[in-house]
Amino acid sequence: MEKNLKKSNSESNDDVPPSTHPSFFIGSSVIPIINKLQDIFAPLGDIDDRLTGLRLPQVAVIGSQSSGKSSVLEALVGRDFLPRGSDICTRRPLVLQLEKRSAGIGNDSLEWGEFAHLPEKRFYDFSAIRREILAETEKEVGVNKGVSDKQIRLKICSPNVLNITLVDLPGITKVPVGDQPSDIEARIRNMIMSYIKQENSIILAVSPANADLANSDALQMAKQVDPTGTRTIGVITKLDIMDKGTNARNFLLGKVIPLRLGYIGVVNRSQEDINNNRPIREALAYEEQFFRDYHVYRGLSDRCGIPQLAKKLNQILEQHIRNVLPTLKTDLTSHLVAVEKELRAYGEALESKGERGAMLLNILTKYSEAFSSEVDGKSQAMTTKELSGGARIHHIFQSIFVKSLEEQIFVPQLVSCCF
Repeated sequence: MEKNLKKSNSESNDDVPPSTHPSFFIGSSVIPIINKLQDIFAPLGDIDDRLTGLRLPQVAVIGSQSSGKSSVLEALVGRDFLPRGSDICTRRPLVLQLEKRSAGIGNDSLEWGEFAHLPEKRFYDFSAIRREILAETEKEVGVNKGVSDKQIRLKICSPNVLNITLVDLPGITKVPVGDQPSDIEARIRNMIMSYIKQENSIILAVSPANADLANSDALQMAKQVDPTGTRTIGVITKLDIMDKGTNARNFLLGKVIPLRLGYIGVVNRSQEDINNNRPIREALAYEEQFFRDYHVYRGLSDRCGIPQLAKKLNQILEQHIRNVLPTLKTDLTSHLVAVEKELRAYGEALESKGERGAMLLNILTKYSEAFSSEVDGKSQAMTTKELSGGARIHHIFQSIFVKSLEEQIFVPQLVSCCF
């Protein structure tokens, strides 16, 4: 693990000055390191929990069903790739690693995605990515509306994204549908809590502007684990469909529910836009024009729009990683030393089958000899305070077992005499 850290650092510090390096982007120096660690830890389960009790730094995306989470994530990527529908769509946590890369030649100039469960296979068709997410979800939880906490890991490389690691979590729902259990709301909340309670997680709380922000499920859950708002970013969606005469200016300024990291307002594609396959590029242009024309939001350019959200997430995640990386490296090193010590206790590594067979035979022989010594009363570990070994076995058969047999024989005889 430490070698991977050193390798990643060396790869990002070659002879080309960082400011002119073709792969230099905001957050490119540390976020890929965490992504590599996540890829290493993923097959091992919660090994990071055993290290520090904390998850690796990432952005947990939470919100109620139909709050606009999927639209926000697709806008950050610039492509349609998430399952859609009127019911719950995200039924397994989706770990989404966005990796900015320079445009190349031929296929290398295209955007592509890669799943952790399908390594070496690149998806250039984002509709195929959506189908694969659906297939993996149904493989785990069935074709109905069940949910699971087993992750799907997806990396998307593109020249149009910034380096960000996000976890799209199931939307908070109230009423069970399909084959969902009656306690589906509690299960989803517990799943969300398992991510956002970790101090290394940045919380992206998504709330629709056409609902009362004070009743936002996402903000309420975030406040439970982050009461001071130091690691929560608020996203207010659907600003263009607010009731006439209302606006979200005070929300964006943090005057209603303050958050240290602030709020970003965005405009989502409507369901009609999605049904008509309106390109995200056009939707982003519409969003930019909306904020330019709506005088209420003038002067809040740093708090409005998907591009500002991407930049803010990237910068906050990078700084957060830089803050926790020294502690994380220390924990990894100490854990590595402990594992190496335990490994050495098992003896030298054996390469050939013959060596492994000889070692196994030696272990079995030592066990057989130790067992025989225990039975014969020759073991040095035997105590003089009580019977042990063969003497204990003799006592059991001659006293305890015989007495039990006599009791079993005596009872039927007594019963027959009475009658």
